[in-house]
Amino acid sequence: YRAARRPSGPERIVGLGCSAGGLEACEQFLAHLAPDTGLAFVLVSHLDPDRKGVMPELLQRCTRMKVCQAEDGMKARPNCVYVIPPNVDLSILHGKFQLLEPSAPRGLRLPIDFFFKHLAQDQKERSVGIILSGMGTDGTQGLKAIKEGMGLVLAQDPASAKYDGMPRSAIGTGLVDIVAPAMDLPARLAGFVKHAGSLPHQAVAGEAEPSSALEKVFVLLRARTGTDFSAYKATTIHRRLERRLNVHQLESLAHYVRYLQENPQELDLLFRELLIGVTSFFRDPAAYQVLQEKAIPQLLESKAPGSPLRVWVPGCATGEEAYSVMLALTECLD
Repeated sequence: YRAARRPSGPERIVGLGCSAGGLEACEQFLAHLAPDTGLAFVLVSHLDPDRKGVMPELLQRCTRMKVCQAEDGMKARPNCVYVIPPNVDLSILHGKFQLLEPSAPRGLRLPIDFFFKHLAQDQKERSVGIILSGMGTDGTQGLKAIKEGMGLVLAQDPASAKYDGMPRSAIGTGLVDIVAPAMDLPARLAGFVKHAGSLPHQAVAGEAEPSSALEKVFVLLRARTGTDFSAYKATTIHRRLERRLNVHQLESLAHYVRYLQENPQELDLLFRELLIGVTSFFRDPAAYQVLQEKAIPQLLESKAPGSPLRVWVPGCATGEEAYSVMLALTECLD
C-alpha cells in the first residue's frame, strides 16, 4: 500500500546537518541544487543560542528557493529551505514543524540527531538525511533512524569537508548510501528521487522470475558474510532490495545480482542494511517502568540474601538494552 501524496506536500523532506565549516558546504549544496525539485529542505546546524539567526539571509544568496526560519506549526512546503532557529529543538509532526525548549543543557545538545530521529518517525521512507562538514558525531544516530525507516542517507566526502568529523562518523556506520562532495550531492539526490519515482512499486516482489535472482542474492550474501537470509521476512528483504536498486538506479533484481558480483563491497552494505537496528537507553519507557516497579522488586524479594540474580538480555545490539536493565536493577537495589 502506498499512500497518495497530497499535491501541496513535498515529495520528500531532506534534513541537512552541519556544524563547523557547514555554511560553506550548505552554500555549495544549494548553489548546485535545482529550484524545482519538489523537495523540502531543513537545515539543522549548531548555532549560538544567544545569537540572532542570520543563516536564512546568508543562504538566500545561493538559491532561488525561498529560505526562511522554521516557525512553530509551519508546514513544510516543496521547493523551500527551512533553517532551525537558535536555542530550540526542532521536531516535525505530519509535515509541520514543532519547536521545543531544549531538554539537554547547553554543550550536550545533539540537535541534528534530535531532528533526524523525529523526521524518520514522521516521514518514514520519504525522509532524507544529509551530513555535511562539522566536528563531532552529531547526526550519526539520527541517520541510523532514517535508514531504519527506509529513508535515504547521504554524507559529504570527508576529503572535501572543512571539518571531517561528522561526515567520517556517519560514514563509519557503513550505512551511508551516497558519499560525494557537497556540490555533487544534489545531482545524486535528484537521480535517486527520479529513479524511485519511475521504478514500479514492489519491483522486486513483482518480477516475473524473482525467486531465481533472489536466491542468487542469498547465495552471494552467505558466501560473503556466512549468514543465510533466505528465512528472513520476505517483505523486509524486498523493501531493502528495492532501496538498493534505487540507490544504484538499476532496473531489476537481475541487474542488481550482476552489480553484487562486480562490486563485492555492496554485499557488506546490503548485509548491514538488512540487519540495521536503532537502539537507545531505556528505549521503551513503559516497559522499563513495569520492570522497575513490579518485576525486579518481586525477583529481589524472592531471593535469599547473598544468592545470585542472573539477567539475560537477548538481542542486546550495541549494549544499550543490557546497560539499561543494569541501571534499572541498580536503582531497585538502592
